[in-house]
Amino acid sequence: MLVDYIQANTNGRLHPAHEPSLSPLNRGFLYGDAVYEVWRSYHGVLFAWDEHWRRLERSATALNMPVAFTQERIFSEILRTAEAYLKTTGKQDIDLYVRLQLTQGSDTIGLDSALADKPEFVLLVQPNPHLSVEKLRDGLKLSLAMQLRRNPAASLNPAWKTGNYLNNILCLREARDRGADEVAITNLNGDIAEAAVCNLGFFRDDTFVTPPLDAGILGGITRGLVLGQIAQEAGFKPVEEVVRPGELDRFQECCLLSTTKDIAPVSAIDAIRFHIAPDSRVMRLKTTFASYTRAYASARPELRIT
Repeated sequence: MLVDYIQANTNGRLHPAHEPSLSPLNRGFLYGDAVYEVWRSYHGVLFAWDEHWRRLERSATALNMPVAFTQERIFSEILRTAEAYLKTTGKQDIDLYVRLQLTQGSDTIGLDSALADKPEFVLLVQPNPHLSVEKLRDGLKLSLAMQLRRNPAASLNPAWKTGNYLNNILCLREARDRGADEVAITNLNGDIAEAAVCNLGFFRDDTFVTPPLDAGILGGITRGLVLGQIAQEAGFKPVEEVVRPGELDRFQECCLLSTTKDIAPVSAIDAIRFHIAPDSRVMRLKTTFASYTRAYASARPELRIT
């Protein structure tokens, strides 16, 4: 059985991910001129398929990038890629991570997107990463980025899921250098925005709090589902609210929200400690989210990929 194998699909050609498949002139490689989305499966079904696709289209529109591939075509390619991954590795009954990147293609060196020749896509499939038992029990440690702030929407909007992640990378590196698992990034106003690849949520008594979109964050799919339905089902009042670093001690609990992690407990942001326990608010929300994913998988058998 192959342990670290990643299955790739470049423009319909299946191949191991370590094999080259794109021209060095590809605009996603040269300039980060790309958009992408990440899905995961629960119970063999691709989760939140439509929600992620709509965000992909919004990101592409913001970059003036036509989405040249239909949703039906991409799903058929995801199915082929997932089947190839399972056949190659011999794995069964696992949650899969699916990453799609779109670019306008290649041709010659130059910033003008009119130089691109034809749209291209790359799909990557691997097991969805899971938090260890220890991290679920003890929580993740975060640290505030001090050297850089989140790039503002007026420059490069964090709501666009693009190939430009240097801001996130540098902020995360600073936090990791201090021994943290993740970073909490502030915007130019000094308000907390988001983590490197996750949204942030906080609990104040029975209220679930998350920074608003205009704090300069990605509109996370998990965040949207929690705000729209799942928080209330778990018994919390969901609100969007500005969160300032100096006010973190007002909250009893904290969590990360993302497609790959769903709801992940946070034990600390620097010196501020948060409550961690099997019966915590975070774990109640996580349990409710798990019930939602089971119901989704039962209701959408046409999205089965394993």
